[in-house]
Amino acid sequence: MMKTMKLKWLFLASLLNNTGSALLWPLITVYVHDYLHESMTVAGIVMFFISMAMMAGNYCGGWLFDHWRPYQAAVLTVLVATLATILLIFFHGWPTFALLLCLVSFADGSSLTIINAYGTAVTSRSTRYVFNALYMAMNVGVVLGTLLVGVLLPISPTLTFTVTAGAYLVFAVVVALAFRVPVTKAQAPQSQAGQRSSQAGIHLVYALCLCLLTVYLSYSLWETVMAVRITDAGLPFVAYSSLWTINGVIIVVGQPLVPLLAKVMKLRTQIELGIFVFAVSFLLLTFAHSFAMFVVAFVILTLGEMTGLPAVPAYIDQLTDPSETGKYQGLPNIAMSIGRAIGPFYGGLIVDRLNYETLFVSAFGMILVTLLYVAAYARQKFVK
Repeated sequence: MMKTMKLKWLFLASLLNNTGSALLWPLITVYVHDYLHESMTVAGIVMFFISMAMMAGNYCGGWLFDHWRPYQAAVLTVLVATLATILLIFFHGWPTFALLLCLVSFADGSSLTIINAYGTAVTSRSTRYVFNALYMAMNVGVVLGTLLVGVLLPISPTLTFTVTAGAYLVFAVVVALAFRVPVTKAQAPQSQAGQRSSQAGIHLVYALCLCLLTVYLSYSLWETVMAVRITDAGLPFVAYSSLWTINGVIIVVGQPLVPLLAKVMKLRTQIELGIFVFAVSFLLLTFAHSFAMFVVAFVILTLGEMTGLPAVPAYIDQLTDPSETGKYQGLPNIAMSIGRAIGPFYGGLIVDRLNYETLFVSAFGMILVTLLYVAAYARQKFVK
């Protein structure tokens, strides 16, 4: 019997990739400023180039998957990340640290796209189920990595980089042993046959990516300006960090239940519902001044996130041709990276010139407008 891609190995690869990545991302600004004694402006420039490197990697990974050999592409990208993190153990001064982080980010962007593309090759489960599992793997990895870096960095940066390199090394072993399989895809349901590869389907993919850009632009506000907003409200910083713990727990516990939605709603409806709930959380933030209200808003955001976002790659897989899987699985990752790159700047600009309330309402408005366009276009083109 022909060997096929197993979901358990894909899940483990994603878990290790995101654990390793989360060991590095939270420390970049702190390490550049506090350990390398560079300015916050320099730290911001480093973060910008790291984001650009990830976007380039998203595109490159998709191109390699479509035009080269998927297995060799997967192995090459993880080897680049592994080698770069091993070098970080010995060379983490300035500017070597920043250059190696850009290399890791480029490889991570490529790996993320390739893992998603491989997800379409899992035949034992529906793509809806597969991408939900990969989303959970990503979040578990982020929780593990974030917890580990909080413990390891105060002990020693070298120890942190050593553990990171270990995670990438295991990731490389998993990819080398488990990803050597034929990349074949199940056919889309008959009802979607007319959508695949059509101009309307591709247009809808780009509309979804625009919506994702606004979603992740807004999401990045929680990773940046919300820390200041919460402390400005008279709450301790630990209140802010505890919100992320709540976020991780809800996703780990609730994500396995999300596939049950397949019994009661279409994939597109699940995406629209989830993103709308996500957007509503920003309206609630305009009234949030106590810890309880911040918790309520963040819980609603988390529920919307875990409902809508994992379904996007599965829906894109239904809309596009198998020969271009890498390209179109890379596009949402690029949109996410762009949103995360411009979100902190946008948030700081609006808060400095206007206020937090305007920022939250504008985030809700951007998401809602792009979501309404997706919904209207999909119904015009694909619903008789």
